[in-house]
Amino acid sequence: MKKITSSRAVIAAVALAAASLAVAGQAKPADQTKKVKVFILLGQSNMVGMGNIAGDKGESLEKAVKTEKLYPYLLDASGNWAERHDVRYVQVMVGRGGGMNVLHNEALKVGKGKLGIEFGLGHVLGESLDEPVMLLKSCIGNRALGWDLLPPGSKGYDFTTTDKKTGKAVTYTYAGYKETPDRWEKGTKAEPTKYGWYAGKQYDDDVANAKKVLSELDKYCPGAGGYEVAGFLWWQGERDCGSEALSSRYEQNLVAVIKALRKDFDAPNAKFIIATLGEAKQGCGGNTETVMNAHLAVDGKTGKYPEFKGNVATVYTHEMARGGNGNSHYGGNAKVYMDVGEAMGKAMVELLKK
Repeated sequence: MKKITSSRAVIAAVALAAASLAVAGQAKPADQTKKVKVFILLGQSNMVGMGNIAGDKGESLEKAVKTEKLYPYLLDASGNWAERHDVRYVQVMVGRGGGMNVLHNEALKVGKGKLGIEFGLGHVLGESLDEPVMLLKSCIGNRALGWDLLPPGSKGYDFTTTDKKTGKAVTYTYAGYKETPDRWEKGTKAEPTKYGWYAGKQYDDDVANAKKVLSELDKYCPGAGGYEVAGFLWWQGERDCGSEALSSRYEQNLVAVIKALRKDFDAPNAKFIIATLGEAKQGCGGNTETVMNAHLAVDGKTGKYPEFKGNVATVYTHEMARGGNGNSHYGGNAKVYMDVGEAMGKAMVELLKK
């Protein structure tokens, strides 16, 4: 298993990198003669973004920046939120009735609502790359890799557990890609779910929406002369921690989703960065530790998956979480989302250099 690097060391390194960023409000203009480097953000609610921006109470971004003087690159010379013209931020999500809702389509700048990893990530990438950057977030909350986000080609399987009511062993068959429902007792007839949901439906929707954005590139990145999907960023796993069966398959499914995304976006060399769940640490036990071990195992440095050497990395986020829990969205603490974003950006830059 991959040795966990102290998050204090990671935070210190990120802070040093942040201090070297461009003077606030003076981000270099994008060179539109170069292809846009696209980074696709995937996961569930914490990737969607649940950090507080406004207010001087609690751990909001306003308090962190304007009172605690953290993340100074987010402000311009006048003390207002700075805008990065070399980084586009696009966020799309499936609507209630289907179809695609566009939640963000602008130069990267703090606004209203909530934040995810995009501000820390975007500033690290923007300062490190000569090409224009697009952060393309396509995800929604409360989704499991082992069900909603299951990638194409995934096979069904049987899993035996103990029935809490009877205390007897019972075996369930869990759905493979495009099968429904999520599970059924082995030997019984599988009854389809309502609303046409199936294993991998969210994967299909999120990928389709991201592809739609890229097919209309000028609408989302005006003046762009083409694009390259340079990387994927994955922060997900809380939903799978709620199931012994899904957590036991998480590593296998994570390997499959890395390969599937690279294939679907015709980006075999795209780098892949994963963030562990903030509540997960060695010795925490249960499904949470199982999912964390899966996150760590696929890091190319472990050698377990030779094909991931130099192109897949995992960021350990426990100390960045400041005692928070992903299921409670880290109490909306903006610093968690900023620090995880910076750390994932730094990890991505390191892989891109290789």
